Amino acid sequence: MQHAGGPFRIFVASAAAVVPIAIAALLAFLVYNAWPAIHFNGWGFLTGNVWNLGNQYGDTVTVRGTEVLPGASFGILFLIAGTLTSSIIALLLAIPIGMGAAVFLAEAIPARLREPASMLVELLASVPSVVFGLWGYVVLIPFASQYIYPHMAHVLGFIPFFSGPTRNGYGLLTSGIVLALMVVPLITSNMREAVMATPKELREAGLATGATRFEVMRRIIIPRLRLPLIGVSTLALGRALGETMAVLMVSGNAVNGLPRNIYSSISTMAAFMVSQLDSALQDPSGMAVNSITEIGLILLLISMLVNGVARMLVSRLQIL
Repeated sequence: MQHAGGPFRIFVASAAAVVPIAIAALLAFLVYNAWPAIHFNGWGFLTGNVWNLGNQYGDTVTVRGTEVLPGASFGILFLIAGTLTSSIIALLLAIPIGMGAAVFLAEAIPARLREPASMLVELLASVPSVVFGLWGYVVLIPFASQYIYPHMAHVLGFIPFFSGPTRNGYGLLTSGIVLALMVVPLITSNMREAVMATPKELREAGLATGATRFEVMRRIIIPRLRLPLIGVSTLALGRALGETMAVLMVSGNAVNGLPRNIYSSISTMAAFMVSQLDSALQDPSGMAVNSITEIGLILLLISMLVNGVARMLVSRLQIL
């Protein structure tokens, strides 16, 4: 038995080792290629708010021991702000909708319609992100800029972040809505499974005490979903943080400016990397490409931090 199990143990151990090895290799690649930018930019990379490739028609100069174009300066505070705010808006919109849809599919919908409706949700999850971006560009931006955002600014204008010009429909709120639509199917499908996995004995016990189905759901089932909700929210946040093409099409691709209100044009880290790569390749010093690689490194570290915080919350809730 030991001899027969040896190859299998080696196989599963090797398969398990692939993930940490891949993450370590990815980190090593990013750190190696971003190191010149890390040395040149310092902490100003995170606190600065100006991205300037420098004078591309001038000769390279030596700054802090590094060859760069004259006037080159790289700061990504506006990208960090755009990435985090758009992702948070997406989660604030998607979690209530996804939870409501999950409860409806698991408990309220007739049994004969449950599987077809669930299949539609899963099909929505498989739609390419560029299709969501195209819908946002063709449908959401014109409609929101003409009918929704002006009324929001009028009604909610007493809140500073909701006041001010609504511009042309591109921007932070539009990006958040598109991202929310992309992660709602992920939240719905996973939370539906969590609701359906609740033991029937708990439902029957609640009903036996005279509680309605709504009260059983609100007081018994939903409180048990804290751990699955944290997990699926982390997955949804990870997708929102790394989304590229859909955000690039609806965000306005703003450079060098923090969002002044919820309608402001923004850019996110992932979308900015794609939009600026072609220009960065024209930098003969290579510092622009190194700085874009540093953006990728920061984005990966943020994603790892989010997952670490989620695991810590899950551990604390399990103890409680």
